[in-house]
Amino acid sequence: MVPHVKNYILASADQVAIDAVAAKMMGFDPMSIKFIRLAAEDGFGAGRIEEIEIVGEDISGVNWHFHDNQNTFASRGQKMIYWGPLKPFEKILLRTAIVPWSYAASIAYHDFYWYPTIGKARVREALATPWGKLFREYEQGLPARAANEAKAA
Repeated sequence: MVPHVKNYILASADQVAIDAVAAKMMGFDPMSIKFIRLAAEDGFGAGRIEEIEIVGEDISGVNWHFHDNQNTFASRGQKMIYWGPLKPFEKILLRTAIVPWSYAASIAYHDFYWYPTIGKARVREALATPWGKLFREYEQGLPARAANEAKAA
């Protein structure tokens, strides 16, 4: 959950294809990502890069070398429940009346620990980038942007 400004905008009517292209740009084989592979196999869209028509800038050499070994607190817990030592308790933890514990734990962690100690600084840094400034302009509305451009002229 660390923003990376890469100065690309991706758009598509095919959400599987856009995820596949983004994954490829991040350095992953899209079909090795389970949700992309399953969506493509079930006919929800194109998951193989060779099946996708990419227009605009040539991105064939783009590889940002992201890696998938960074885990958040939540993803570590999820892996422990689905594939780790908490697997025997999966049904009790996730499929019974006590399931709201995960929601409460998430709120407690993110709202009271992560955002105040880590997230707030990341948001400030992201909003200081050109993309963050553009995001702020949309927050103010397009008339505010036009007014700023008129003042600059």
